[in-house]
Amino acid sequence: MTSALPSVLGLAPVVPVVVIEDASDAVPLARALVSGGLPAIEVTLRTPAALDAVRAIAAEVPDAVVGAGTVVSPVGVADAVGAGARFLVSPGWTESLLGAMRSSGVPFLPGVSNTSEVVALLELGVREMKFFPAEAAGGVPYLKSLSGPLPQARFCPTGGISPISAPSYLSLPNVGCVGGTWMLPADALAARDWARVESLAREAAQLRAS
Repeated sequence: MTSALPSVLGLAPVVPVVVIEDASDAVPLARALVSGGLPAIEVTLRTPAALDAVRAIAAEVPDAVVGAGTVVSPVGVADAVGAGARFLVSPGWTESLLGAMRSSGVPFLPGVSNTSEVVALLELGVREMKFFPAEAAGGVPYLKSLSGPLPQARFCPTGGISPISAPSYLSLPNVGCVGGTWMLPADALAARDWARVESLAREAAQLRAS
């Protein structure tokens, strides 16, 4: 993400990471998350319904800031932006993927999991990144150790984060928000229990650094 583009790190403390199997669920799900106080929604490009879900949310939920996650190719970048994605998130990055994201015109969070990847992005002028998979890659202690030598880098850690661990991440000076799925339990999604999703989103939206 370059300084010329807006940041997604400050929209909410938690960015829901959503896997949508049925595009007809996208709008009520997004409305529940927004009503709960989580406007930034990352729809992962892991299912055939994902792009239709992004289109639907972009068209019908104006208070949502819908983004696309699991973006792994320049084609994926073009498809996501064409569908209305307002930010992009990748689990990792290559030169061609980074070039496509930088040319997309929307904010992006390239994924990193080690110090060398962070330094490489900083050299290229990218300061905001996804730290993934957060828990497996070292979690809070790892990110805390990066804040000293690399204070200019800011992160959205994602992967294995829970409502219990989220406040510890959010207390770090180099963490703008976290990505998570705990407000989207499988049984609630299967039952289309949007009221429960909204309630869990509201609890997540209240998480702040201690």
